Amino acid sequence: MSRATTRHDPAGAAAGAPTGPLAPTPAQTIGPFYGYALPFPGGERIAPAGCPGTVTLHGCVWDGEGAPVPDALLEFWQAGPDGGRTGAPGSLRRDPATGAVLGRNGVDFTGFGRVPTDADGRYAVHTRPATAPVGHPDAAPYLAVCVFARGLLHHLFTRVYFPEHPADRPNDPLLARLPAARADTLLARPDGPGRYRFDIRLQRSADGAHEETVFLAYR
Repeated sequence: MSRATTRHDPAGAAAGAPTGPLAPTPAQTIGPFYGYALPFPGGERIAPAGCPGTVTLHGCVWDGEGAPVPDALLEFWQAGPDGGRTGAPGSLRRDPATGAVLGRNGVDFTGFGRVPTDADGRYAVHTRPATAPVGHPDAAPYLAVCVFARGLLHHLFTRVYFPEHPADRPNDPLLARLPAARADTLLARPDGPGRYRFDIRLQRSADGAHEETVFLAYR
């Protein structure tokens, strides 16, 4: 049986290979791996189904070129109706045999949600109206958001404020420090009864029509 062989030069390059500088290759980024194991059933239901006063927050994640990001993952945290931030640990149910997450218990308000964006870069969560955290009397009610997306070596933090609290916003420690155009990127828009839209822009648009969403650094 004959076997094909490749003749190599002393430097280890295959015969006939081009000589000279090599062309640059594309840069490598991390992910996306977020949609594999992190989402769980019912992750979008921060408040149980049928909870009185539940609202829907939805929107799209956009990149700097104005294209939707279809593989992002968003996490939401919020204070409870009493301003507490303890949530309801243990509300997730697991399969006793496999350990797989089956979903929430459908009863407790957890204050936490995790949802991936779909093929069009869109997301939606269902929750109670926002409240200000206890111990922060000057804060306007908000939802805290963490953004994971392709090309991001570090996740990003931002907030969602709501239009029902105009008197609280001028005194909010974060909003009061921002120019009006920047603070506007943190405000959800009414989009029907019990619905709000909040888009997240990872960069300022090239034409300057849309500001980058304000992202926070914690020290």
